This record gives sequence, C-alpha cells and structure tokens, in this order.
Amino acid sequence: MNILGKLNRAPLSAKIGIGILAINVICVLFAPWIAPYAEGQVVGDPWAPGLVGAPEGDLAPTTLLGTDHLGRDVLSRLIFGARNSILIALLTTTISFSIGITCGLLAATMRGTVDQVLSRIVDVMMGFPTLIFALMVLAILGSSIPVLIGVIALLDATRVFRITRAVAMDLEAQDFVEVARLRGESIGWIMRRELLPNAVSPLAAEFGLRFCFVFLFIATLSFVGLGIQPPTADWGSMVRENAAAISFGILMPLFPASAIALLTVAVNMIVDWAVASTSGVRNDN
Repeated sequence: MNILGKLNRAPLSAKIGIGILAINVICVLFAPWIAPYAEGQVVGDPWAPGLVGAPEGDLAPTTLLGTDHLGRDVLSRLIFGARNSILIALLTTTISFSIGITCGLLAATMRGTVDQVLSRIVDVMMGFPTLIFALMVLAILGSSIPVLIGVIALLDATRVFRITRAVAMDLEAQDFVEVARLRGESIGWIMRRELLPNAVSPLAAEFGLRFCFVFLFIATLSFVGLGIQPPTADWGSMVRENAAAISFGILMPLFPASAIALLTVAVNMIVDWAVASTSGVRNDN
C-alpha cells in the first residue's frame, strides 16, 4: 500500500517513465507471444510501408510499421530487440555492480596496500577511452555476447568502484563502524552488515544511470558492427542496417532510434524521482 501511495504522489514525469518502462518490460517477458511474426521471418518486400505512414493509394500493408531492408516485420524486430537489448544491458550492469561494489568495499575497509593496488588498477583502466578500448578488445576477441558482456561489465565496474569506495570511506568514519571493529567483527561482516545497507540508496540511483550508459553503449557498438550480431534483433543494429533508407525518405530507422531514446529518457525520469524522494528534495515537475 505504501508503494501505491508513493506512485500516486509521483510527478507526471515519473509516471510517464514508469509507463514506458512497463511497456518495455512486457516486451521483454512476452516477446514470442505478442510479436506478430517471428524474429527473423521475412513477411514482404524490403522497406515496404506499413499502416503507419503508408502513402494513400498503396495496396493495404500487411504490417503496422512496415518492413526492414530484408523484408522482416519492423514491429516484431522492435519487440524482440527490446528483449535482447534490455536483458543484455541489465545482465551487464548487474555484473559490473557486483565487481565494482565488492572491490570498492574491500578498498574502503582494508585500505593500505589493498586500496592502493585496486585504485591504481582502476586508474589505469579509466585512462583508456572507453569506446576505443572496447572496440580494440572486441575486434581481437570477437563480438560474441559473452565477450560483449564481459568487456562492458569490466569497463563499467571501474566507475562503480570509484563511487562505492567514496561512499564507503565516508561511512567508515561513522561511529557504528568503529563499534563493529571494536567488537571484533570480521571485514566481511562489516562490509555486508554495516557498509552495504547504508550505501544502498546512492548505489541504487547509480544503477539506473549506469544501466542507461550500458544500454546506449551496446547500441553504439551494434551501430558500428561490433555489438549484438545479426540475425539477433537489436535496436542499434536495426538503425545501422536501415540507415540508407533515410536517403529514400523512408523513416524506418527512426523507429528503433526512437525506442532507444524513449527508454533512456524513461529510466532517467524514474531515477530523478527516486533520488528526489529518498533525499527529501521535493520535485513537483
């Protein structure tokens, strides 16, 4: 009931964001059942118009949004692309947070040599431009989904490490942590029971922001041909494969591009509301 009350008091922007996110979640969970056609099924001529935007006088379109460069249904590809893009981005973000939070808490708790070694490793990794580093590794190891997830998770974990370490360092100065040390509690106990619960709020907000970054990063890699590989549906690769259609006045590439933008904006609106509500800052926009 408390959750429903918070949702009712949420600003309009947050409600819109939750609605957009809910649509994407439905696509992720029920893609095979709600998509009109199979993921790679050819249903018509290449770049055939759909019910949306079809010129008057054309034959009745068989699809809602038309077909892509191979004649596959765009709406079906968008639905399956939501499942592939969002699940991979969510898994990557979860792995990066697991690595970053663990190493950040270790560095803040143990300090000394452990902190110095972990911090210097992170500094070296952050010294490389993220996109260039990812392109170099993927070009060498290939663009399989496990490699893609591993590379992006490792790169993103450096950012999570810095934030976790900074938050944990502030908490380390609190009396309750010192009392736990005097009681003889282990480092693992202090990390799990004292530091992590008190760092959940900033880390939860950061999770939403990092998810957006990872989602856009995967779409960028797919656009340049080193992300999720065909025939797997992915919004970034859909834009790349059909970019030439713009030259002929065909708006098909705008559908996956709009889907990327809408999901990113929706998550950011939800994160803004969550941060404002937990920090006590009033947001009536």
